[in-house]
Amino acid sequence: MLSLRRTACRFRLAPRVPCAAGCAVRRVLASDGPGHVITAGSVCGVTVRSPGSARDARGGGVPLAGTRPRGPVIALLALAVAALLAGHRAVPGAPGTLLDTALPWIGLPVPLLIAVAMYRRAWTGLAVALVPLAVWLALFGLAFVPGTSSARHDLRVVSQNLYADNKDPRATVDRLIKSNADLIAVQEFRDGPFERKLDAAYPYAARRGTVALWGKVPLRGSQVVDLGLGWPRAIRVTAETSRGPVAVYVAHAGSARPGATRKRDVSVNKLAAAIKADPAKRIVLLGDLNTASTDRELGRLVPMLHEAQLTAGTGLGFTWPSSFPVTRPDHVLYRGVKAKAAKTLHTPGSDHRAVQADFSLDS
Repeated sequence: MLSLRRTACRFRLAPRVPCAAGCAVRRVLASDGPGHVITAGSVCGVTVRSPGSARDARGGGVPLAGTRPRGPVIALLALAVAALLAGHRAVPGAPGTLLDTALPWIGLPVPLLIAVAMYRRAWTGLAVALVPLAVWLALFGLAFVPGTSSARHDLRVVSQNLYADNKDPRATVDRLIKSNADLIAVQEFRDGPFERKLDAAYPYAARRGTVALWGKVPLRGSQVVDLGLGWPRAIRVTAETSRGPVAVYVAHAGSARPGATRKRDVSVNKLAAAIKADPAKRIVLLGDLNTASTDRELGRLVPMLHEAQLTAGTGLGFTWPSSFPVTRPDHVLYRGVKAKAAKTLHTPGSDHRAVQADFSLDS
């Protein structure tokens, strides 16, 4: 009979195989430590012992506990991530909008999959895990390439959602003034003493509803742009710069919530229609569009307009929530001018960070 002296090692019985003497024996796989496997058989007085690795044991008998391959699992997870990144526009309705908004974060598991594949030496899984990495880089890699930043500019603009529940709008306004912007656009604007600071620093202003624009250059022809929301949430103003006129839009699109984006969609459509019909050569759009840079709804404005953060900034430029931004509903879009620099500003009091962009007005 098979006789083995039990030691601290663990063992499993493998199928019967002939021993060197021609007898039918059971080969026993045992491990007395990581990476050290012993095979032994004995029924006819012949005992065979051979050291090897866990990989050898898998090739000749029953796998030891914990040595099952992980490559297929890693590959399947990697392909799922790649499919979400590449095919997010195929997901309809509210789930599609939510996926669009979260798109940059969908790639978060990729470094973990790569690390696990390397640790497990699952080379097939590692190769497949590089697919979602390539897709993510194709979508967002250019955002991390330094833009055409330049100290020289003709027009600096800043846009800020002031936040209706802002406890200290004066502190927010102080930070905006320190940006030395030529134009400051505000959404969720309300009357208050803080206006005096802006009026003192910026002699020209246009206010309608809950949006406003302050300028160091003359502003004329202020008119409401109807977004279909029942009260003024967008204006168009002509800024008379030393290099010629620029049509400036300040807009606050309708709110968007998971499963409830109709107001946002309607307002963005109306804004896009107004800009499309605008004959102005130079246009700058500032505002909280409640639409992430990756949201399909922004496609109604881009590429008709360009995103300053993408062309002249570095990084994804997230603005909301201010404490730890995960998405970018605030935008500076333009046509007919050249973006020279773009960034976000951490302003106190608001739940949004401000967005800033510098432009050259060379034609």
